[in-house]
Amino acid sequence: MKTQFDILKKSRQLTLKAINGLTLEQIHTIPDGFKNNIAWNVAHLVVTQQLLLYKLSGLDCLVPDELIEENKKGTFPTRTFTEEEFEEVIDLLAGLPDTLEEDFNEGIFENYNAYETSTGFVLGTFETAVNFNNYHEGIHLGIILAIKKLV
Repeated sequence: MKTQFDILKKSRQLTLKAINGLTLEQIHTIPDGFKNNIAWNVAHLVVTQQLLLYKLSGLDCLVPDELIEENKKGTFPTRTFTEEEFEEVIDLLAGLPDTLEEDFNEGIFENYNAYETSTGFVLGTFETAVNFNNYHEGIHLGIILAIKKLV
């Protein structure tokens, strides 16, 4: 699992590097042909990791319920983050992978409720969910990079 946690951390570092220096206007712009913006994609990464790994393990998520409701699968950007609010999202994006690894090493992920993804792939174990989450993170990093070219 160490390798999977390292992949997650690296993906998050690349995401942080990609958005570094962007303005609030840039992160909230939805280019033609896109359904969302950079801010939503970043918050969506934070939320999805929590839902796939904590909630489906029967544990409480470590992010505010409002953030989850606004950025879970099937949602679209409905709010504009302030500078301070987006900094909080960035802090979660950067810090939660370490928390996940610590929690895993402490053995808190004892149960996992199987979940079928929108691709039809069934996540039956915590370990499989970590792998799938890394795949999901890569998809959204690609979307963030594509949007960045247009804003």
